[in-house]
Amino acid sequence: MFTGIIEQVGRVVRTNLSGSSKVAISAPLLKAVSPGESIAVNGVCLTVAELSGTTAVFDISRETLRRSTLGNLKVDDEVNLERALRLDSRLGGHIVQGHVDATAKYLGHKKSGESYEIAFSLPQSIAQYVCLKGSIAVNGISLTVASLSEDRFSVAVIPYTWHNTTLKTLRTGQMVNLEADILAKYVERLLKFRSSGSQDKTTSILEKLGLSDQQLG
Repeated sequence: MFTGIIEQVGRVVRTNLSGSSKVAISAPLLKAVSPGESIAVNGVCLTVAELSGTTAVFDISRETLRRSTLGNLKVDDEVNLERALRLDSRLGGHIVQGHVDATAKYLGHKKSGESYEIAFSLPQSIAQYVCLKGSIAVNGISLTVASLSEDRFSVAVIPYTWHNTTLKTLRTGQMVNLEADILAKYVERLLKFRSSGSQDKTTSILEKLGLSDQQLG
């Protein structure tokens, strides 16, 4: 589990995305990790398979290649990195699992004072989970939805995030990884149970979560 607060930007040093499907990434923070640890790479939860100094090698499954943009990585590309959340850590962003829901196109950005508003296409497969002022992870970065329409959304980005992530290197039309807020998915699941006639079962689940039918509408 992650929070969407990027720790460092790493650099791809080797790729083998046909056959064994591996990627090697270099970054100073990787010197402090161990084989078997989970790292979010552009928002995708990967496991450290090999480690040499500040370079880690990750295996990438076919499912991950199909669902994310990792198959497009090339040597010298920059990637956002975040180590897994510790139980005694602050939750600085929002709950991010590292499971990509969809990919979207970068549509461009505009500067507003010292900050930036960045626009992306909105895949219909996750549109129901995206709400104004809600949270969304873009390439692993916890961001807040600033504007929303049927086929696009934008996020507001402060200067620190712009300068310390890969957002500043995005090119128009480039694909990014999206992960919707998991809380929205759970609410949808609960509402499906209720509408399908499983009222008693839903009520029991809501009580365990400390919620009520009235709170969910």
